[in-house]
Amino acid sequence: MLHLKVIFIILFLIPLCLASQKQEIPADKSTPYELMSSYYANDFRPFKKHSFYTGLALSLSDRSLNNVDQLVQNVIDGNDLSYQIIFKGGFYTGDYAMVGLDFEYREEKFEGTVFRQPDTLLSNSISRLYSITPNVRSTVPLTANERLSFFTILGVSVGLGNSLTRNTKNLDEIEKVYTDDFKLRVGISPGVTFFAIENFALEVQLDVLGYELKVRKSEINGVEQSKDVRNNVDFNIDVLSLKLGLAYYFKPIKKSKKIKR
Repeated sequence: MLHLKVIFIILFLIPLCLASQKQEIPADKSTPYELMSSYYANDFRPFKKHSFYTGLALSLSDRSLNNVDQLVQNVIDGNDLSYQIIFKGGFYTGDYAMVGLDFEYREEKFEGTVFRQPDTLLSNSISRLYSITPNVRSTVPLTANERLSFFTILGVSVGLGNSLTRNTKNLDEIEKVYTDDFKLRVGISPGVTFFAIENFALEVQLDVLGYELKVRKSEINGVEQSKDVRNNVDFNIDVLSLKLGLAYYFKPIKKSKKIKR
């Protein structure tokens, strides 16, 4: 009789346990992929008004030159290394419209043997440039969830730089050329943004069209001085100007609601 009571109690408790377990299981059984897809489809709006933007762009060029004509000289054998770092920031004043400010550092180095009529020289040079660029950016989403988009930047750059070149001929004749540079550039740069995960994005930017004013003052061996003013307009697609960068988009600032009395 006791065994029957135990069996009866067990059979009575099992359905209750199963029912309680069913109640504890969340109704939403979505997978992480489905949840992330839902987020991108419904809540992901990186270019919304009042959003913040910050980014970092890099470019690198390393070229080996052999018998290259550069108008004023012929590079017999040499190496040209240059890199560029840009820190970016911005604020979306409207949906898909941003005002920004960029800070740039650029450095170029050359080492090699060049021919300048009538001498063959061993040449070493280094130049640096610091610039600031106020800009405006417009964005056009290429996908419904805005993870892939196309942007165009219109910017005005103001920069200061300097360079030092050391030319040696006949082993003991040394010429030192020091320059101070001022640059003003107005340019248009298109690019593409892809969001890898949430607010982190990869950016590719290319300089296409621009106007540049460059003023250079030179000093040779501390004595001779000259001033060179150049105006350039360029319209080309130069792969060497390709900039790869990372960006992070902050969510819009939520305005506090005033309590009505």
